[in-house]
Amino acid sequence: MAVRQEGSNNMSVIKRLAPGMPGLALVTLVPPSHGVAEKHELLAAVPVPKGEESPREAKGPPTFLAQSFRGFSIFLVAVAALTIVFPKEPLAQAPEPSAELTIDHALRLAEERSFSLHAKDARGRSSRERAVSAGSLPDPVLRFSIDNLPVTGSMRYSLTDDFMTMRSVGLTQTFIGSDKRDARRDRFEREAELASAMRSMELARLRTETARAWFDRFYQQRILNLLERQREEAVLTAEAVSTAYRSGRGPQKDVIAAQEEISRIDNRIHEVRADVSNSTTLLARWIGESARLPLGTAPALSNIGWDGLDTAHQVDLHPEIQALNSKEQVALAEVKVAREDKNADWSLSLMFSRRGDNFSDMVSVGASIPLQWNQKNRQDRELAARLEKVAEIRAEREEMRREHHSEVERMLATWRSNLMRVRDYDQSLIPLAAERTNASVAAYRGGKETLATVLEARRMELNTQLERLRIEKQAAAIWAWLEFLIPEPDASADATNSKSDKEPGQ
Repeated sequence: MAVRQEGSNNMSVIKRLAPGMPGLALVTLVPPSHGVAEKHELLAAVPVPKGEESPREAKGPPTFLAQSFRGFSIFLVAVAALTIVFPKEPLAQAPEPSAELTIDHALRLAEERSFSLHAKDARGRSSRERAVSAGSLPDPVLRFSIDNLPVTGSMRYSLTDDFMTMRSVGLTQTFIGSDKRDARRDRFEREAELASAMRSMELARLRTETARAWFDRFYQQRILNLLERQREEAVLTAEAVSTAYRSGRGPQKDVIAAQEEISRIDNRIHEVRADVSNSTTLLARWIGESARLPLGTAPALSNIGWDGLDTAHQVDLHPEIQALNSKEQVALAEVKVAREDKNADWSLSLMFSRRGDNFSDMVSVGASIPLQWNQKNRQDRELAARLEKVAEIRAEREEMRREHHSEVERMLATWRSNLMRVRDYDQSLIPLAAERTNASVAAYRGGKETLATVLEARRMELNTQLERLRIEKQAAAIWAWLEFLIPEPDASADATNSKSDKEPGQ
Protein backbone atom coordinates (compact mmCIF):
# COMPACT_ATOMS: atom_id res chain seq x y z
CA MET A 1 0.00 0.00 0.00
CA ALA A 2 1.38 3.37 -0.97
CA VAL A 3 1.99 5.78 1.90
CA ARG A 4 2.66 9.46 1.46
CA GLN A 5 3.47 11.96 4.20
CA GLU A 6 3.07 15.70 3.89
CA GLY A 7 3.93 18.32 6.45
CA SER A 8 3.12 21.89 7.40
CA ASN A 9 3.73 24.23 10.29
CA ASN A 10 0.48 23.23 11.96
CA MET A 11 0.19 19.49 11.43
CA SER A 12 1.43 16.42 9.55
CA VAL A 13 -0.79 14.71 7.01
CA ILE A 14 -0.26 11.01 6.17
CA LYS A 15 -2.27 9.60 3.26
CA ARG A 16 -2.62 5.88 2.60
CA LEU A 17 -4.67 4.21 -0.09
CA ALA A 18 -7.85 2.61 1.20
CA PRO A 19 -7.83 -1.08 0.28
CA GLY A 20 -10.63 -2.03 -2.09
CA MET A 21 -11.87 1.57 -2.46
CA PRO A 22 -10.42 3.24 -5.53
CA GLY A 23 -10.23 7.01 -5.30
CA LEU A 24 -10.35 6.98 -1.49
CA ALA A 25 -7.51 7.31 0.94
CA LEU A 26 -7.07 7.02 4.70
CA VAL A 27 -5.93 10.45 5.84
CA THR A 28 -4.10 10.66 9.18
CA LEU A 29 -3.79 14.14 10.74
CA VAL A 30 -1.13 14.48 13.43
CA PRO A 31 -0.68 17.85 15.20
CA PRO A 32 2.97 18.53 15.98
CA SER A 33 2.22 19.35 19.61
CA HIS A 34 0.25 16.21 20.40
CA GLY A 35 2.28 13.29 19.10
CA VAL A 36 1.30 10.06 17.47
CA ALA A 37 -1.00 9.08 20.30
CA GLU A 38 -3.46 11.81 19.32
CA LYS A 39 -3.47 11.23 15.58
CA HIS A 40 -6.85 11.04 13.81
CA GLU A 41 -7.50 8.79 10.83
CA LEU A 42 -10.36 9.49 8.41
CA LEU A 43 -11.62 8.04 5.16
CA ALA A 44 -11.49 10.82 2.59
CA ALA A 45 -11.59 11.32 -1.16
CA VAL A 46 -8.24 12.84 -2.03
CA PRO A 47 -6.27 12.93 -5.29
CA VAL A 48 -4.04 9.88 -5.65
CA PRO A 49 -0.85 10.55 -7.63
CA LYS A 50 -0.49 8.52 -10.76
CA GLY A 51 1.48 5.36 -10.23
CA GLU A 52 0.85 5.12 -6.48
CA GLU A 53 -2.32 3.08 -6.71
CA SER A 54 -2.01 -0.68 -6.68
CA PRO A 55 -2.47 -2.48 -9.99
CA ARG A 56 -5.60 -4.12 -8.78
CA GLU A 57 -7.05 -0.83 -7.65
CA ALA A 58 -6.03 0.92 -10.84
CA LYS A 59 -7.79 -1.59 -13.05
CA GLY A 60 -11.05 -1.62 -11.21
CA PRO A 61 -13.66 1.00 -12.07
CA PRO A 62 -14.66 3.54 -9.32
CA THR A 63 -17.11 1.87 -7.04
CA PHE A 64 -20.46 3.35 -6.02
CA LEU A 65 -19.24 3.66 -2.44
CA ALA A 66 -16.29 5.79 -3.47
CA GLN A 67 -18.49 8.13 -5.47
CA SER A 68 -20.96 8.50 -2.61
CA PHE A 69 -18.38 9.35 0.04
CA ARG A 70 -16.23 11.63 -2.06
CA GLY A 71 -17.93 14.98 -1.22
CA PHE A 72 -18.82 14.10 2.34
CA SER A 73 -15.32 12.91 3.23
CA ILE A 74 -13.82 16.28 2.30
CA PHE A 75 -16.18 17.91 4.79
CA LEU A 76 -15.10 15.43 7.48
CA VAL A 77 -11.45 16.26 6.89
CA ALA A 78 -12.11 19.97 7.45
CA VAL A 79 -14.07 19.33 10.64
CA ALA A 80 -11.40 16.99 11.96
CA ALA A 81 -8.70 19.53 11.27
CA LEU A 82 -10.48 22.18 13.29
CA THR A 83 -11.06 19.72 16.11
CA ILE A 84 -7.40 18.75 16.26
CA VAL A 85 -6.05 22.26 16.08
CA PHE A 86 -8.31 23.30 18.95
CA PRO A 87 -8.77 20.03 20.87
CA LYS A 88 -9.33 21.51 24.32
CA GLU A 89 -11.54 24.49 23.43
CA PRO A 90 -15.23 23.65 23.92
CA LEU A 91 -17.82 25.26 21.71
CA ALA A 92 -19.34 28.37 23.21
CA GLN A 93 -22.77 27.79 24.66
CA ALA A 94 -25.40 30.44 23.99
CA PRO A 95 -26.71 31.76 27.30
CA GLU A 96 -30.25 30.82 28.03
CA PRO A 97 -32.65 33.72 28.53
CA SER A 98 -33.26 34.49 32.16
CA ALA A 99 -36.65 33.42 33.43
CA GLU A 100 -36.40 35.51 36.60
CA LEU A 101 -38.48 38.61 37.15
CA THR A 102 -36.25 41.34 38.55
CA ILE A 103 -37.64 44.58 39.88
CA ASP A 104 -36.18 46.52 36.93
CA HIS A 105 -37.88 44.15 34.51
CA ALA A 106 -41.16 44.57 36.37
CA LEU A 107 -40.88 48.36 36.16
CA ARG A 108 -40.29 48.21 32.41
CA LEU A 109 -43.27 45.93 31.91
CA ALA A 110 -45.49 48.20 33.99
CA GLU A 111 -44.55 51.24 31.91
CA GLU A 112 -45.14 49.37 28.66
CA ARG A 113 -48.60 48.18 29.76
CA SER A 114 -49.81 51.42 31.34
CA PHE A 115 -52.73 53.05 29.55
CA SER A 116 -52.68 55.97 31.96
CA LEU A 117 -49.30 57.04 30.56
CA HIS A 118 -50.70 56.79 27.04
CA ALA A 119 -53.64 58.94 28.15
CA LYS A 120 -51.30 61.65 29.45
CA ASP A 121 -49.33 61.50 26.19
CA ALA A 122 -52.55 61.94 24.22
CA ARG A 123 -53.52 64.89 26.39
CA GLY A 124 -50.19 66.57 25.70
CA ARG A 125 -50.49 66.00 21.96
CA SER A 126 -54.04 67.36 22.04
CA SER A 127 -52.91 70.58 23.71
CA ARG A 128 -50.09 71.06 21.23
CA GLU A 129 -52.46 70.59 18.32
CA ARG A 130 -54.79 73.18 19.81
CA ALA A 131 -51.85 75.55 20.26
CA VAL A 132 -51.24 75.50 16.52
CA SER A 133 -54.91 76.19 15.88
CA ALA A 134 -55.09 79.00 18.44
CA GLY A 135 -52.23 80.85 16.76
CA SER A 136 -54.07 81.10 13.45
CA LEU A 137 -56.61 83.61 12.18
CA PRO A 138 -60.27 82.54 12.09
CA ASP A 139 -61.61 81.17 8.84
CA PRO A 140 -63.04 83.78 6.46
CA VAL A 141 -66.79 83.79 5.94
CA LEU A 142 -68.18 83.55 2.41
CA ARG A 143 -71.70 84.99 2.00
CA PHE A 144 -74.22 84.50 -0.84
CA SER A 145 -77.47 86.44 -0.73
CA ILE A 146 -80.41 87.84 -2.70
CA ASP A 147 -81.33 91.24 -1.33
CA ASN A 148 -84.59 93.17 -1.73
CA LEU A 149 -86.49 90.57 -3.75
CA PRO A 150 -90.08 91.78 -4.39
CA VAL A 151 -92.79 89.35 -3.37
CA THR A 152 -95.88 91.29 -4.47
CA GLY A 153 -96.93 93.38 -7.42
CA SER A 154 -96.11 93.02 -11.08
CA MET A 155 -92.38 92.48 -10.42
CA ARG A 156 -92.79 89.84 -7.74
CA TYR A 157 -90.06 87.21 -7.63
CA SER A 158 -88.15 88.95 -10.41
CA LEU A 159 -84.37 89.21 -9.93
CA THR A 160 -83.80 91.88 -12.59
CA ASP A 161 -86.83 94.18 -12.87
CA ASP A 162 -86.59 96.11 -9.60
CA PHE A 163 -83.58 98.39 -9.21
CA MET A 164 -83.22 97.44 -5.53
CA THR A 165 -82.97 93.69 -6.10
CA MET A 166 -79.39 92.47 -5.91
CA ARG A 167 -77.62 89.13 -6.10
CA SER A 168 -74.64 89.46 -3.78
CA VAL A 169 -71.51 87.53 -2.89
CA GLY A 170 -69.38 88.71 0.01
CA LEU A 171 -66.30 87.76 2.04
CA THR A 172 -65.75 88.62 5.70
CA GLN A 173 -62.52 88.16 7.66
CA THR A 174 -62.10 88.68 11.39
CA PHE A 175 -58.66 89.92 12.39
CA ILE A 176 -57.27 88.95 15.80
CA GLY A 177 -54.20 90.76 17.01
CA SER A 178 -50.93 88.84 16.92
CA ASP A 179 -50.42 89.40 20.66
CA LYS A 180 -53.79 87.88 21.44
CA ARG A 181 -53.12 84.89 19.19
CA ASP A 182 -49.70 84.41 20.78
CA ALA A 183 -51.30 84.50 24.22
CA ARG A 184 -53.86 81.86 23.29
CA ARG A 185 -51.20 79.67 21.70
CA ASP A 186 -48.99 80.03 24.77
CA ARG A 187 -51.85 78.94 27.00
CA PHE A 188 -52.25 75.61 25.19
CA GLU A 189 -48.49 75.09 25.17
CA ARG A 190 -48.51 75.51 28.94
CA GLU A 191 -51.33 72.97 29.11
CA ALA A 192 -49.14 70.55 27.15
CA GLU A 193 -46.39 71.06 29.73
CA LEU A 194 -48.97 70.41 32.44
CA ALA A 195 -49.86 67.12 30.74
CA SER A 196 -46.16 66.20 30.76
CA ALA A 197 -45.96 67.01 34.48
CA MET A 198 -49.06 64.92 35.13
CA ARG A 199 -47.43 62.09 33.21
CA SER A 200 -44.36 62.32 35.45
CA MET A 201 -46.61 62.20 38.49
CA GLU A 202 -48.41 59.15 37.11
CA LEU A 203 -45.08 57.52 36.26
CA ALA A 204 -43.82 58.01 39.82
CA ARG A 205 -47.01 56.47 41.19
CA LEU A 206 -46.81 53.59 38.72
CA ARG A 207 -43.20 52.77 39.60
CA THR A 208 -43.85 53.03 43.33
CA GLU A 209 -46.91 50.77 43.24
CA THR A 210 -45.18 48.24 40.99
CA ALA A 211 -42.10 48.12 43.21
CA ARG A 212 -44.24 47.71 46.32
CA ALA A 213 -46.21 44.89 44.70
CA TRP A 214 -42.95 43.21 43.69
CA PHE A 215 -41.56 43.48 47.22
CA ASP A 216 -44.84 42.25 48.69
CA ARG A 217 -44.67 39.06 46.67
CA PHE A 218 -40.94 38.71 47.31
CA TYR A 219 -41.27 38.80 51.09
CA GLN A 220 -44.46 36.75 51.21
CA GLN A 221 -42.58 34.04 49.33
CA ARG A 222 -39.70 34.25 51.79
CA ILE A 223 -42.12 33.92 54.70
CA LEU A 224 -43.67 30.88 53.04
CA ASN A 225 -40.25 29.29 52.51
CA LEU A 226 -39.37 29.91 56.15
CA LEU A 227 -42.58 28.31 57.38
CA GLU A 228 -42.10 25.29 55.11
CA ARG A 229 -38.60 24.74 56.49
CA GLN A 230 -39.96 25.05 60.00
CA ARG A 231 -42.61 22.47 59.17
CA GLU A 232 -39.97 20.03 57.93
CA GLU A 233 -38.20 20.32 61.29
CA ALA A 234 -41.49 19.88 63.12
CA VAL A 235 -42.25 16.73 61.10
CA LEU A 236 -38.84 15.26 61.95
CA THR A 237 -39.41 16.06 65.61
CA ALA A 238 -42.86 14.44 65.52
CA GLU A 239 -41.44 11.29 63.94
CA ALA A 240 -38.70 11.07 66.55
CA VAL A 241 -41.15 11.61 69.41
CA SER A 242 -43.56 9.05 67.97
CA THR A 243 -40.76 6.49 67.70
CA ALA A 244 -39.72 7.16 71.29
CA TYR A 245 -43.30 6.75 72.48
CA ARG A 246 -43.76 3.44 70.66
CA SER A 247 -40.55 2.16 72.21
CA GLY A 248 -41.66 3.23 75.68
CA ARG A 249 -39.05 5.99 76.06
CA GLY A 250 -41.35 8.99 75.80
CA PRO A 251 -44.75 10.19 77.01
CA GLN A 252 -47.81 10.42 74.80
CA LYS A 253 -48.21 14.13 75.54
CA ASP A 254 -45.04 14.80 73.55
CA VAL A 255 -46.58 13.10 70.52
CA ILE A 256 -49.69 15.24 70.85
CA ALA A 257 -47.63 18.41 71.34
CA ALA A 258 -45.54 17.68 68.24
CA GLN A 259 -48.64 17.07 66.10
CA GLU A 260 -50.21 20.23 67.48
CA GLU A 261 -47.14 22.20 66.46
CA ILE A 262 -47.37 20.83 62.91
CA SER A 263 -51.04 21.81 62.72
CA ARG A 264 -50.24 25.28 63.98
CA ILE A 265 -47.56 25.73 61.32
CA ASP A 266 -49.90 24.34 58.63
CA ASN A 267 -52.48 26.92 59.58
CA ARG A 268 -49.97 29.72 59.14
CA ILE A 269 -48.81 28.23 55.84
CA HIS A 270 -52.38 28.29 54.50
CA GLU A 271 -52.65 31.95 55.44
CA VAL A 272 -49.32 32.87 53.86
CA ARG A 273 -50.09 30.96 50.66
CA ALA A 274 -53.20 33.08 50.30
CA ASP A 275 -51.04 36.17 50.84
CA VAL A 276 -48.63 34.96 48.14
CA SER A 277 -51.53 34.45 45.73
CA ASN A 278 -52.95 37.89 46.52
CA SER A 279 -49.58 39.57 46.10
CA THR A 280 -49.13 37.82 42.75
CA THR A 281 -52.56 39.04 41.65
CA LEU A 282 -51.68 42.59 42.70
CA LEU A 283 -48.41 42.45 40.79
CA ALA A 284 -50.24 41.07 37.74
CA ARG A 285 -52.46 44.15 37.81
CA TRP A 286 -49.36 46.15 36.82
CA ILE A 287 -47.28 43.76 34.69
CA GLY A 288 -49.66 41.04 33.50
CA GLU A 289 -48.92 37.31 33.40
CA SER A 290 -45.20 37.89 33.94
CA ALA A 291 -46.07 38.31 37.62
CA ARG A 292 -46.09 34.52 37.94
CA LEU A 293 -42.41 34.20 37.00
CA PRO A 294 -39.95 33.40 39.79
CA LEU A 295 -38.53 36.57 41.28
CA GLY A 296 -34.92 37.62 41.00
CA THR A 297 -32.67 39.10 43.65
CA ALA A 298 -34.00 42.07 45.56
CA PRO A 299 -32.10 45.37 45.20
CA ALA A 300 -30.03 46.71 48.07
CA LEU A 301 -32.26 48.63 50.46
CA SER A 302 -29.42 50.54 52.09
CA ASN A 303 -29.05 53.08 49.27
CA ILE A 304 -31.40 55.68 47.83
CA GLY A 305 -30.44 57.67 44.77
CA TRP A 306 -30.85 61.07 46.44
CA ASP A 307 -30.08 60.16 50.08
CA GLY A 308 -27.76 62.76 51.60
CA LEU A 309 -28.88 65.54 49.26
CA ASP A 310 -30.84 68.58 50.33
CA THR A 311 -34.32 67.34 51.20
CA ALA A 312 -35.94 70.70 50.49
CA HIS A 313 -34.46 70.73 46.99
CA GLN A 314 -35.65 67.19 46.33
CA VAL A 315 -39.14 68.08 47.54
CA ASP A 316 -39.21 70.88 44.97
CA LEU A 317 -38.65 68.17 42.33
CA HIS A 318 -41.62 66.15 43.61
CA PRO A 319 -43.97 65.43 40.68
CA GLU A 320 -46.96 66.91 42.49
CA ILE A 321 -45.02 70.13 43.12
CA GLN A 322 -43.92 70.16 39.48
CA ALA A 323 -47.53 69.67 38.42
CA LEU A 324 -48.59 72.68 40.50
CA ASN A 325 -45.76 74.68 38.92
CA SER A 326 -47.18 73.80 35.52
CA LYS A 327 -50.68 74.69 36.68
CA GLU A 328 -49.38 78.07 37.77
CA GLN A 329 -47.91 78.62 34.31
CA VAL A 330 -51.26 77.74 32.75
CA ALA A 331 -53.01 80.20 35.06
CA LEU A 332 -50.52 82.94 34.20
CA ALA A 333 -51.08 82.25 30.51
CA GLU A 334 -54.83 82.61 31.08
CA VAL A 335 -54.16 85.95 32.80
CA LYS A 336 -52.34 87.07 29.68
CA VAL A 337 -55.25 85.94 27.52
CA ALA A 338 -57.69 87.86 29.73
CA ARG A 339 -55.61 91.02 29.36
CA GLU A 340 -55.49 90.64 25.60
CA ASP A 341 -59.25 90.09 25.50
CA LYS A 342 -59.64 93.73 26.52
CA ASN A 343 -58.47 94.57 23.00
CA ALA A 344 -61.43 93.96 20.73
CA ASP A 345 -61.17 92.05 17.47
CA TRP A 346 -62.32 93.72 14.27
CA SER A 347 -63.71 92.38 11.03
CA LEU A 348 -63.48 93.51 7.41
CA SER A 349 -66.05 92.58 4.77
CA LEU A 350 -66.17 92.99 0.99
CA MET A 351 -69.32 92.36 -1.06
CA PHE A 352 -70.12 92.49 -4.79
CA SER A 353 -73.78 92.97 -5.76
CA ARG A 354 -75.26 92.47 -9.23
CA ARG A 355 -78.57 94.03 -10.31
CA GLY A 356 -80.57 93.82 -13.49
CA ASP A 357 -79.12 94.65 -16.89
CA ASN A 358 -80.63 98.12 -16.79
CA PHE A 359 -78.94 98.95 -13.49
CA SER A 360 -75.35 99.29 -12.39
CA ASP A 361 -73.54 96.72 -10.25
CA MET A 362 -72.37 97.65 -6.77
CA VAL A 363 -69.46 96.95 -4.40
CA SER A 364 -69.76 97.28 -0.62
CA VAL A 365 -66.88 97.49 1.87
CA GLY A 366 -67.44 97.44 5.62
CA ALA A 367 -65.65 97.09 8.93
CA SER A 368 -67.01 96.13 12.36
CA ILE A 369 -65.64 96.17 15.90
CA PRO A 370 -67.26 95.25 19.24
CA LEU A 371 -67.94 98.11 21.62
CA GLN A 372 -66.49 97.11 25.01
CA TRP A 373 -68.20 99.87 26.94
CA ASN A 374 -68.75 97.68 30.04
CA GLN A 375 -65.20 96.45 30.67
CA LYS A 376 -65.53 97.11 34.40
CA ASN A 377 -68.09 94.34 34.79
CA ARG A 378 -66.92 92.04 32.01
CA GLN A 379 -63.27 92.01 30.91
CA ASP A 380 -61.94 93.41 34.18
CA ARG A 381 -63.89 90.85 36.21
CA GLU A 382 -62.55 88.04 34.08
CA LEU A 383 -59.00 89.28 34.54
CA ALA A 384 -59.46 89.54 38.31
CA ALA A 385 -60.77 85.96 38.43
CA ARG A 386 -57.72 84.67 36.57
CA LEU A 387 -55.39 86.52 38.95
CA GLU A 388 -57.14 84.96 41.95
CA LYS A 389 -56.67 81.54 40.35
CA VAL A 390 -52.92 82.15 40.28
CA ALA A 391 -52.96 83.08 43.96
CA GLU A 392 -54.93 79.92 44.77
CA ILE A 393 -52.43 77.66 43.02
CA ARG A 394 -49.46 79.32 44.70
CA ALA A 395 -51.01 78.85 48.13
CA GLU A 396 -51.78 75.18 47.40
CA ARG A 397 -48.23 74.62 46.22
CA GLU A 398 -46.70 76.10 49.37
CA GLU A 399 -48.98 73.99 51.56
CA MET A 400 -48.15 70.86 49.58
CA ARG A 401 -44.43 71.63 49.77
CA ARG A 402 -44.62 71.72 53.56
CA GLU A 403 -46.65 68.53 53.66
CA HIS A 404 -44.26 66.62 51.39
CA HIS A 405 -41.19 67.92 53.23
CA SER A 406 -42.58 66.60 56.51
CA GLU A 407 -43.60 63.30 54.89
CA VAL A 408 -40.18 62.76 53.33
CA GLU A 409 -38.40 63.48 56.61
CA ARG A 410 -40.63 60.99 58.43
CA MET A 411 -40.14 58.34 55.76
CA LEU A 412 -36.37 58.78 55.81
CA ALA A 413 -36.28 58.44 59.59
CA THR A 414 -38.43 55.29 59.52
CA TRP A 415 -36.38 53.79 56.69
CA ARG A 416 -33.08 54.36 58.51
CA SER A 417 -34.56 53.00 61.75
CA ASN A 418 -35.80 49.85 60.02
CA LEU A 419 -32.40 49.22 58.47
CA MET A 420 -30.79 49.47 61.90
CA ARG A 421 -33.39 47.12 63.37
CA VAL A 422 -32.78 44.56 60.61
CA ARG A 423 -29.07 44.79 61.39
CA ASP A 424 -29.79 44.18 65.07
CA TYR A 425 -31.86 41.12 64.22
CA ASP A 426 -29.08 39.72 62.02
CA GLN A 427 -26.30 40.39 64.50
CA SER A 428 -27.91 39.54 67.84
CA LEU A 429 -31.59 38.63 68.08
CA ILE A 430 -31.70 35.80 65.51
CA PRO A 431 -28.36 34.23 66.62
CA LEU A 432 -29.49 34.38 70.26
CA ALA A 433 -32.81 32.77 69.39
CA ALA A 434 -30.98 30.01 67.50
CA GLU A 435 -28.64 29.43 70.47
CA ARG A 436 -31.63 29.17 72.79
CA THR A 437 -33.21 26.58 70.51
CA ASN A 438 -29.99 24.57 70.34
CA ALA A 439 -29.62 24.72 74.11
CA SER A 440 -33.20 23.56 74.61
CA VAL A 441 -32.69 20.65 72.19
CA ALA A 442 -29.48 19.63 73.95
CA ALA A 443 -31.17 19.81 77.35
CA TYR A 444 -34.13 17.80 76.06
CA ARG A 445 -31.84 15.10 74.74
CA GLY A 446 -30.12 15.01 78.11
CA GLY A 447 -33.43 14.63 79.87
CA LYS A 448 -33.26 18.05 81.56
CA GLU A 449 -36.01 19.80 79.56
CA THR A 450 -39.41 18.84 78.21
CA LEU A 451 -40.46 18.82 74.58
CA ALA A 452 -42.71 21.78 75.28
CA THR A 453 -39.63 23.86 76.06
CA VAL A 454 -38.04 22.87 72.75
CA LEU A 455 -41.19 23.67 70.78
CA GLU A 456 -41.53 27.01 72.54
CA ALA A 457 -37.91 27.87 71.73
CA ARG A 458 -38.41 26.98 68.07
CA ARG A 459 -41.62 28.98 67.99
CA MET A 460 -39.86 32.03 69.40
CA GLU A 461 -37.02 31.63 66.90
CA LEU A 462 -39.54 31.43 64.07
CA ASN A 463 -41.37 34.51 65.32
CA THR A 464 -38.06 36.35 65.55
CA GLN A 465 -37.24 35.52 61.94
CA LEU A 466 -40.74 36.48 60.82
CA GLU A 467 -40.51 39.79 62.66
CA ARG A 468 -37.22 40.45 60.96
CA LEU A 469 -38.83 39.84 57.55
CA ARG A 470 -41.76 42.08 58.48
CA ILE A 471 -39.42 44.96 59.35
CA GLU A 472 -37.38 44.44 56.18
CA LYS A 473 -40.57 44.35 54.12
CA GLN A 474 -41.65 47.65 55.65
CA ALA A 475 -38.23 49.11 54.89
CA ALA A 476 -38.55 47.88 51.29
CA ALA A 477 -41.94 49.57 50.88
CA ILE A 478 -40.50 52.86 52.17
CA TRP A 479 -37.45 52.42 49.95
CA ALA A 480 -39.72 52.04 46.92
CA TRP A 481 -41.59 55.22 47.86
CA LEU A 482 -38.38 57.20 48.32
CA GLU A 483 -36.45 55.73 45.39
CA PHE A 484 -39.16 56.50 42.83
CA LEU A 485 -40.36 59.73 44.43
CA ILE A 486 -38.47 61.75 41.83
CA PRO A 487 -38.95 60.03 38.44
CA GLU A 488 -36.10 59.97 35.99
CA PRO A 489 -36.57 61.80 32.68
CA ASP A 490 -38.67 59.64 30.39
CA ALA A 491 -37.41 59.51 26.83
CA SER A 492 -40.60 57.92 25.56
CA ALA A 493 -42.65 60.95 26.57
CA ASP A 494 -40.28 63.29 24.74
CA ALA A 495 -40.42 61.13 21.65
CA THR A 496 -44.20 61.13 21.78
CA ASN A 497 -44.45 64.89 22.23
CA SER A 498 -41.99 65.60 19.43
CA LYS A 499 -44.84 65.08 16.97
CA SER A 500 -46.71 68.14 18.23
CA ASP A 501 -46.00 70.40 15.27
CA LYS A 502 -46.89 67.82 12.65
CA GLU A 503 -50.25 67.71 11.01
CA PRO A 504 -52.50 64.71 11.71
CA GLY A 505 -51.70 61.75 9.54
CA GLN A 506 -48.08 62.73 8.94
